[in-house]
This record gives sequence, C-alpha cells and structure tokens, in this order.
Amino acid sequence: MIIEATISKYKKNNVKIFIAVLLVLSVWCIYDGYLNKDWIEEHTNEDGTPAAYLVVNKKAPPFLFAGALLLAGYFYMIKDIKLTANENEIVLGKGKKIDYDSIQKINKTYFDSKGYFVITYQQPDGKESDCKLSSRKYDNLSAVLDHLISKIS
Repeated sequence: MIIEATISKYKKNNVKIFIAVLLVLSVWCIYDGYLNKDWIEEHTNEDGTPAAYLVVNKKAPPFLFAGALLLAGYFYMIKDIKLTANENEIVLGKGKKIDYDSIQKINKTYFDSKGYFVITYQQPDGKESDCKLSSRKYDNLSAVLDHLISKIS
C-alpha cells in the first residue's frame, strides 16, 4: 500500500498570494510613477528632479515583475512534489529516501497541537539524523504517520 502526501494547499496558496501582491505592487508603482500626474508633481523637487518616492516608483516595477516570475517558477517546481510512504521506505520530495529499518524513533508530541512530527533515523554512513515533517508543507500527514507507526511497530 502506497500513501502519498502532496504539497499542502497552505504552501501553494501562500506562494500564489505573494505573486499577486508583487503584481499589484508593480502595477501600482507604474501608475504612480508614470500615469498619475498629480502624484508625480507632488513628488518632484523644485529643480525638476524626482524625489525618492518617485524614483522608487519608476525603478521598482521591473524588479517586482521579476520577483513574481521567479515565484511562479518556484510554484511550478514545487506543485508536483509529494511525500510517498510505501512498503519499505518513505520517499521525501524528489529522491531522499528513509528506510523503515533505519528509523530509530518517531516523536509525534506536537503533531496534534502544531502539526508536525520528527523522524530520527540512521544515515547509511552511521550518523544519526532528524527529519521534521510538517502539515504546513504536506497534506495527508496523519495517514503517513499512521502508516509509519504500523511499519515501525
């Protein structure tokens, strides 16, 4: 039986909201920096040079658009990432695998209150490592946790 936990709607929605905010800010800056004549006159010095706010409103839009494009690329990269718990191992994201045999303990103290649990496992080189899985990053973590506990027990 394979249980999957996809990237959470919380994370996806936060990225979408931030993209929208950057786009709205860039349009606002374009309007105030180039189209709103009253605002331009108000923020122009007596000698005809633009004041600081006007300079920002004229130079910021390309950077805001670039930030929105970068976030859109980031969203495209993360939208299909998922955590998979199969019969022998748990696969995190794009390739990190943790065998059930290497798991030493699962700390689910804060799972009900804060939505995360910590897996302590032994790496192939013998080092002990922790992996924190949060409901802010993945949906369907309760089913994954139940499956992990049943496999470890």
